[in-house]
Formats: sequence, C-alpha cells, structure tokens
Amino acid sequence: MFLKSLRTAFVAFAVGAATVAVTAVALTAPAEAAARAVVGNHLKAAISQANSGNYAAARASLAAAEGVGGLTAGDQAAIAQVRQYIAAKSGAGGTSGCAGLYLKGDYRGVINAGGGDAQCTQLKAQAYYLIHDYAGCTRYIRNAYGSGAGEQVLTLLMRCAYENQDNESMRTALEQLVSRTNKPEYWSQLLTTAEGTKGLKDHQTLDIYRIKLMTGSINKPEQYMLLAQIALQLGCAAEAQAVLKKGVDAKVLQPNDRLNRLMAMAGGQAATNAANAGRAAAGNGDALIKLSEDLWGQGKYDDALKFAKAGIAKGVSDQPNAMMRLGAAQLGAGQKDAAASTFGKADGSPAQQVVARLWQLYARTH
Repeated sequence: MFLKSLRTAFVAFAVGAATVAVTAVALTAPAEAAARAVVGNHLKAAISQANSGNYAAARASLAAAEGVGGLTAGDQAAIAQVRQYIAAKSGAGGTSGCAGLYLKGDYRGVINAGGGDAQCTQLKAQAYYLIHDYAGCTRYIRNAYGSGAGEQVLTLLMRCAYENQDNESMRTALEQLVSRTNKPEYWSQLLTTAEGTKGLKDHQTLDIYRIKLMTGSINKPEQYMLLAQIALQLGCAAEAQAVLKKGVDAKVLQPNDRLNRLMAMAGGQAATNAANAGRAAAGNGDALIKLSEDLWGQGKYDDALKFAKAGIAKGVSDQPNAMMRLGAAQLGAGQKDAAASTFGKADGSPAQQVVARLWQLYARTH
C-alpha cells in the first residue's frame, strides 16, 4: 500500500538524516493521506529516486503524479508530503531556483523564474498546468520544445490540450507519442480522437477501425460489430467475416441471433463477390480499386497490390481513396517505406488527410 511505503520512507529519512536541518518538514504521513494507485505509483518512484540521490528524476515523477487527472484530497495530501520529502532530502526547500520554488508550491514563481536548463523548462511547463493555464501550457511547450519534446512533456501537452478542448494540439501530441513510443495506449487514444474528426465518411471510419483492430485497440463487442457492419456495407464481405471470427475467437463476441444474421449476410456476400471477381477484374479503374480492397480484406496482399496499381493506371474517380488502397496493399505486402510514401500522397479532404496520417504512422511504426 502506498501509504505504508510513504510513512516508511519518511521515517527512514528522519532516522538517517540527523545532521540535516529538516525540522521544518513534516516527516509523518497522516492516515487520511491515502493516494490512489495511479498517483501512488508515481510518488513511490519519486521517493525511491530521491533516496538514490536522483532528484531530477524524483521531481519528474512528482510532476507526473501532479499531472494525473481528477486528483482527490488524499492524492493532493500525499503529493504535498512527497514534495516536502524531496525538498528536505535535496536541500532545495529554501532555494529560489525553479526546483526550490516548485517544491514549495510557488508555481507562478516557477513560471517567472530566470534560467532555462532542461529541468527548469519542464517544471515551468508543469507549473502552467498546475495553475490551470492550459492554453499557456500548450503555448509554452510548443515554444520551448518545438518538435523535440520527450514522452513526459508530450503527455503533459496532451493533457493541457484536452483540458483546453484543443483537439488539434491533442491529436498532434498523440501522433508524436505514437511515432516515438508505439505504445498501445497512445494508439488507442489517438484513434479515439480521430473518430471525432469533423467530416468523416463511412469509408474513413472503416479505415480508422481497421487500424484500431491492427493495434489491439478493439476490445468491445460493439466495436467488432461496427467494423464488420461498415466493411459489409462497403462491399468488403470477406473482411467482415474475418472480423467477426476474430471477435468470437477473442471471446469478446458471444453467439446470438444478431451475430448469426450478420455472419450469414457476410458469408453470402463474400460468395457473391468471389463469383464476380473475374468480371470485376475486367472492369474500369474504380472496379479494380474496389477489387483490390476486397482482396486486401482477404489477406491476399500481392493480388491487392496488382489490382490497385492497375486501377490507378486506368484512371479513377477518387484518387485519394485509390492511394489509400495502394498504400494498404503495399503495407500488407511488406513494402513499408513505399506504403508510408503512398499514404503521404493521399490528400483530399481534411478528414481524409487525418486518416492517411494514421496509416502512415502505422506503416512507420510496425
């Protein structure tokens, strides 16, 4: 339990620091200062780092705890105690620099402090968040870091943008987090954010859900069902079948009348598509692009690539979509660099560009 760890750390410090002037710091933890696990984990790390003399890391962990949303009274009390502990341990409690001001809770003082080393820069960004100046937080991080922010700062930028309802900055921060870490949790948040893009068409929503499936971001029955339904609606029946089977195999989808009906519809349409494949292969460019997408959904990536190229060569009515199908086929065939380049050429509407960037990110990170 975090409370026990906190009390133990304080007592150990009090016993081992007889020669340090820490009488002004409360070194016991009241019973009511019980932090939630999501906060307590950061604070335990801060205590451990302070004990090893790594005060910069301890302050960073403290900042991470302060950045957790919806802090309770217990969270705040525990954070205050750990702040005091780090200040006493590091001797920073009486200084006027960024670290000392931050540990005293003088966040406006941190923002106005001179100096600009890496630690101070990060503490200033955190200080903006803690005084609820979310627009200032976003602006400061952009100006101070440009494209060079690390994971912790980007996570803070995402939080500030969220609080300020700045969807564009939040999406940009998530794209950078995905690009640098490829962590599933960032993919999940990015794709959820993308679902709220204005002007999305069904085909673009389908692409978002395809990437959700590929990144492990689908875990609810309604998500599997929606992906399968849109795929079936847009003529990708074999893909719809595969999605439903994956949901059943994962024990997320449970057999019922609705699922059985959808699987039967997908099976019937897939059989019809297969019977008509020869006719589609002799069609115009748009027909070849549609055939390419259906083959992609069947996992026949080399064939999908062949027909995507042939369709584009014949001429298509929707060039951005054709480039998306070509990129997906290249990606499936293992041509990741070519796919990333192709997705970069899929311009079109702003919503289309958002989805193309998602595909491009996937190609570059997998």
